[in-house]
Amino acid sequence: MNDYDVLKLENQLCFPLYAASREVIKLYKPFLDPLGLTYTQYIAMMVLWDCRKISVKELGEKLFLDSGTLTPLLKKLESQGYITRTRSDDDERVLIVETTPKGRRLRDKAVNVPLQMGACVKIKPEEAQQLYTLLYKLLGSME
Repeated sequence: MNDYDVLKLENQLCFPLYAASREVIKLYKPFLDPLGLTYTQYIAMMVLWDCRKISVKELGEKLFLDSGTLTPLLKKLESQGYITRTRSDDDERVLIVETTPKGRRLRDKAVNVPLQMGACVKIKPEEAQQLYTLLYKLLGSME
């Protein structure tokens, strides 16, 4: 092994993570297009369907996204009628995001997306669980 082997693509953990992420997001596109959502909007809506009402800061923490990415995404979801953004009554610096009835109905249209994606990704359920655990372990180690 020479000094430059560390610079080989095949020796980088970041590359298969990056490439797999891009490919998975690409696979989502045909399922999300009919819903009028991008992948990032979809994951934001997943959190909102679960929480119904959350601060932008908390949403960003759950999604590992900064406000520069979230703000245009949330504006778009609001323009589509899926969410509202309002200032907190307790602290006007805090922006609260909440699903609208239309946004909650979108959940019914999206319910099959995980199953459709599961059919596209050819790994065993136990391997998927192991990968999930390892990826969250990796994310946790970076905080």
